[in-house]
Amino acid sequence: MLTWDDEVKPQSPIPSSGSFSNREVNSPLPQAALDVQPLAQPAIRTLNDGAQVPASQPTASRGAEAASTRRVNAADKRIINGQTDVNQLVPFKYKWAWEKYLATCANHWMPQEVNMTRDIALWKDPNGLSEDERRIVKRNLGFFVTADSLAANNIVLGTYRHITAPECRQFLLRQAFEEAIHTHAYQYIVESLGLDESEIFNAYHEVQSIRDKDNFLIPFIDAIMDPDFHTGTPENDQTLLKSLIVFACLMEGLFFYVGFTQILALGRQNKMTGAAEQYQYILRDESMHCNFGIDLINQLKLENPHLWTSEFKAEIKALFQKAVELEYRYAEDTMPRGVLGLNASMFKGYLRYIANRRATQIGLEALFPNEENPFPWMSEMIDLKKERNFFETRVIEYQSGGALSWD
Repeated sequence: MLTWDDEVKPQSPIPSSGSFSNREVNSPLPQAALDVQPLAQPAIRTLNDGAQVPASQPTASRGAEAASTRRVNAADKRIINGQTDVNQLVPFKYKWAWEKYLATCANHWMPQEVNMTRDIALWKDPNGLSEDERRIVKRNLGFFVTADSLAANNIVLGTYRHITAPECRQFLLRQAFEEAIHTHAYQYIVESLGLDESEIFNAYHEVQSIRDKDNFLIPFIDAIMDPDFHTGTPENDQTLLKSLIVFACLMEGLFFYVGFTQILALGRQNKMTGAAEQYQYILRDESMHCNFGIDLINQLKLENPHLWTSEFKAEIKALFQKAVELEYRYAEDTMPRGVLGLNASMFKGYLRYIANRRATQIGLEALFPNEENPFPWMSEMIDLKKERNFFETRVIEYQSGGALSWD
């Protein structure tokens, strides 16, 4: 069984495909490889980050172009600022990224596979849910219907462009697809329940607690999406590293957890079981995204230790503290009164507990000492490989569609 500790324990510090030294990384290729005749150069060249420049213009990518006429040496690969051909997946250097890609593919699912009949009947029943329970559902959907779109934009328009390890790019492509599935799932719930689509999809403009979280995230997307932004300087490399930390540790690793806990708590009381089942799948996906992101961050740090300065760490700690504050405000907004055996104050310790876990995973000390997990049952929800799922709706093995078995 995958437990909470399995999901959040720090890596070691990087699950590497093999150790390498500076001597191995910097060693020249054999002369035979250097004797290959270069290909004719086009009038316009495309760099690793997607930028195009005239062929005659000297650039920092000259080494990459020269390397493009040689076979790739795995030791030469880099997470960022790599000079190897980004189109050559193998030989692998970052096998952990490839293994995580395969694991996410095995966990494929689609929203339409989940039966929403019971949810629809419960939602339409005037006495089916309390007003506080309905508020939780609508607020959750109001945040999530656009949150995964923000995550996808960050990957497709920003992060992917700057990562030069093709194994990691492969995972990012799969992650972007899963973000699309998640957005689809929330839309499927909204449509199934007959909710006001305009109200739900505009919540990130109209509900302050949701808007504040999005406003926290958007600058980190905009910074790396800027067409004029390129890695290669310590300042810009820190900007990318900061964006990776915000999205892996604070968005997917913190901002989602109040909502996950609330909807899964409904499911534990046999309410909104279809929505809860989809959230359970999404929780599993996001846990894998978070773990991959943390591995990516740690590998980038290992290859670029000069970025991890005391000033930078202080800035990251401040971002963690701000994120905990924003998510707690969201908990207060979604739960003005106690409901489902929960209340907003319970989430203060929970969010601090999660923040500690995320911080230690990337090499920071715990920010809120001695916090404990008040929701140990959430650990079980991450594990979906059980004989029967938690809500007793159908037999599952959380594998590809052909492997799903229905009651």
